[in-house]
Amino acid sequence: MPAQIIDGKAIAESVRNQVAAETQQLISDTGVLPHLAAVLVGNDPASEVYVRNKERACQKAGLKSTLHRLDAATTQADLLVLIDTLNLDAGVHGILVQLPLPKHLDSTQILDAILPTKDVDAFHPENTGLMLQGRPRFLPCTPAGVMKMLQVSKIQTAGRHAVVIGRSDIVGKPMAALLVQKGVDATVTICHSRTTDIGAVCRTADILIAAVGIPEFVTGDMIKPGAVVIDVGINRVNERLVGDVDFTAAMTVASSITPVPGGVGPMTIAMLLQNTLTAARIVAGVS
Repeated sequence: MPAQIIDGKAIAESVRNQVAAETQQLISDTGVLPHLAAVLVGNDPASEVYVRNKERACQKAGLKSTLHRLDAATTQADLLVLIDTLNLDAGVHGILVQLPLPKHLDSTQILDAILPTKDVDAFHPENTGLMLQGRPRFLPCTPAGVMKMLQVSKIQTAGRHAVVIGRSDIVGKPMAALLVQKGVDATVTICHSRTTDIGAVCRTADILIAAVGIPEFVTGDMIKPGAVVIDVGINRVNERLVGDVDFTAAMTVASSITPVPGGVGPMTIAMLLQNTLTAARIVAGVS
């Protein structure tokens, strides 16, 4: 029996609708309009698409969105000046610096410069620490989107073995941290490029999350029959978008699976809107 498709588009639409309703209520109650400021350095085509999609999502949900475009030759000092300006602007609630930045810029220093209360990507060390302690201000958007998908799809996590492929600071590490939290209660293994016999480890997973950035890296024989497969990857191969999982093969083995596109991607943007609303609530003093 083919795997059940976890529809990220539908779940994301539900989240966006909820954010839109709560945004209108916040505006009505306090006059505070959630405002996301995005910073785009250079003209990377993929980044252009991502930022445009985020702008559209903000507009549809009733949030204010401002894009700051900077030349690819922008210096570290000039970018830090812009971040400082946005930090001091009381009308800006969320700041997003689109990654990757040009190679001459120090992304760690730039991201650390964003006020933790405006860090709606949840990359700042303070927000990472709060998440690890189980008392988050914001959750990283992609891992939070995955958790929402598991929740809505009624995927059991308690006592299950979750394997995360990838150890990036943006997805892999925070994904593992969220899965191991009390109330989620999964047993978590992180696989990476130095993992011995990664296929054997993956075959032990009840929940397999692929965030490795390699097209169709996860083959059908790496999946435990009946496992839930979450594909975070998005790769362009011969003008075709594919994930980190061989979708066709996985469909015959898994119990549930996210497609690419239309899976985790829409959830990432939906959770960004949720974080921006949360940041505005903090300013408004609304719980």
